[in-house]
Parts: sequence; C-alpha cells; structure tokens
Amino acid sequence: MEIERSTFVTDAWSDETMRAELRSRHGYYLVAVPVDGTDRVDGYGGLLAPRGAGEGDIQTIAVVPDARRHGLGRALMLALIGEARHRGVTEVFLEVRADNPGAQTLYRSLGFEEIGVRPRYYQPDGVDAIVMRLTVPTPETTIA
Repeated sequence: MEIERSTFVTDAWSDETMRAELRSRHGYYLVAVPVDGTDRVDGYGGLLAPRGAGEGDIQTIAVVPDARRHGLGRALMLALIGEARHRGVTEVFLEVRADNPGAQTLYRSLGFEEIGVRPRYYQPDGVDAIVMRLTVPTPETTIA
C-alpha cells in the first residue's frame, strides 16, 4: 500500500479495495522483489480475468522510482499477459492516465492500441484516461 499511495498520490486504492482485489478468485496479482534478498517490494501488477470470459483487464501496475527504466514494468506486464492467455483471454484492456507518456509508450510497445478516451476519469485530478486494448498474442507470437 505504501507503493500504491506514493505512485497514485491522489487516486490510490483504499486498503479495502486492494484487499478485495487480492481476494478475488478472478484476479491474478504479482509482486516483484529484488534478487539481492532485501526485504522490499519493487513493484506489483494485477489482472482481472474470469476464466472463460474471453476478456481481461490490467487493474493496476506500479514500480518504485528506483526500479524504473530497468524492464521491471515490462516483465510484470508480460507475466500478466501470459496469465491472461492461460485463462483463455483473447483481449486485454487497460486505462492509462493521459498525462503518463512513459506508461503509454510501454503499453504501445507491447502491442496495445488506443481505442478511446474516458474524459476526466481520474479523480480528483480530472485527468482523462486513455483506454487501450491488446489482442492477446498466441504462444507462437512473441512480444518484444
């Protein structure tokens, strides 16, 4: 929750919301810890993908500032996409803040395409959300 609150300062999930997400049988959450054995979390990501639904949503992803720009966000996203594929998902959706070009670039590099905008989605800031979609690649297709 410390990462959640520091990354998503004005629109962080509540403890209750995060707890509910983690308990959901339709969710899949990953936590990234460093290999040096220190007791810290460098990032996390979550997927909502009921088995057989055909669609999934990247619910959240966050990486601490010191661990950014080293491929951790990409690794988390690839793992979430892999789990979506395992659950039979053919399309994955996400929303990203319009004022977060770094995340948008990562998602586009993974094959996500912009399909719409949700005006003033992120509150209380009133920032638009860009809605993106990925057609989940088959196992034979690689995402770079």
